[in-house]
Amino acid sequence: MSHSTEVFRSLLSSTLQQGRGIATKGHSKHPQEPLELYEMEGCPFCRLVREALTDLDIDVMILPCPKGGDRYRPLVERLGGKQQFPYLMDPNTGEALYGSADIIEYLYQQYGGRPAPKSWQLRLRTAAAIAASAPRGGHGIRTRSSRAPEQALELYSFEASPFARLVRERLTELQLPYLLRQCGRDQWKDWVLPVVRKSLDMDYSPSQRNRIDLLARAGRIAVPYLVDPNTGEELFESEAILHYLDQTYGN
Repeated sequence: MSHSTEVFRSLLSSTLQQGRGIATKGHSKHPQEPLELYEMEGCPFCRLVREALTDLDIDVMILPCPKGGDRYRPLVERLGGKQQFPYLMDPNTGEALYGSADIIEYLYQQYGGRPAPKSWQLRLRTAAAIAASAPRGGHGIRTRSSRAPEQALELYSFEASPFARLVRERLTELQLPYLLRQCGRDQWKDWVLPVVRKSLDMDYSPSQRNRIDLLARAGRIAVPYLVDPNTGEELFESEAILHYLDQTYGN
């Protein structure tokens, strides 16, 4: 299937998320050590947790657990007693939780300084998350043969980005751990496409912390942006990143 077709299908998934996983409202305190989330990109319940993390502007270490995976799925069973996802471990508090509802409530209480929005408790939200999985046809669920990296990769992303989703799916399938650096939008100019900002010569200064970092690091802001400390490679553009991941870590 062509890359443009995959982008279209991913864009449809983003539409079905009904605007969630794009903007960030921030947190009252930031975890000193990254949280650890054991999950699958294509799992709708994992998606709900990732939407909350984008809303709270919290970076997280993703430990991919696709079906058939042999790196982190067995570890979850040893740690928590069963292979159920999502599974969150917080090294800052020692807390470990299964279940999207419990994880989301914990995140808002512990780091948001507020209860989880009541909309998270609606079954409609879960239904929308399930619907958003449909256009992807099982991507980000099952494992592919791969070589494990020595160090975790880094990905600048926000949950509902249709381009970043394609990369997160491949990272999941290849069982590649990565630090997810949130780049949610927190001002209206973030919603303007980079090419439009450039054509309009728009005065734009990011205010979200990872967008500031990305601009300083790469000279522009666009997601996804992959950093691989194992090879020193840093890349924009989903198609180029997918090719890189397959060539570097795929078998």
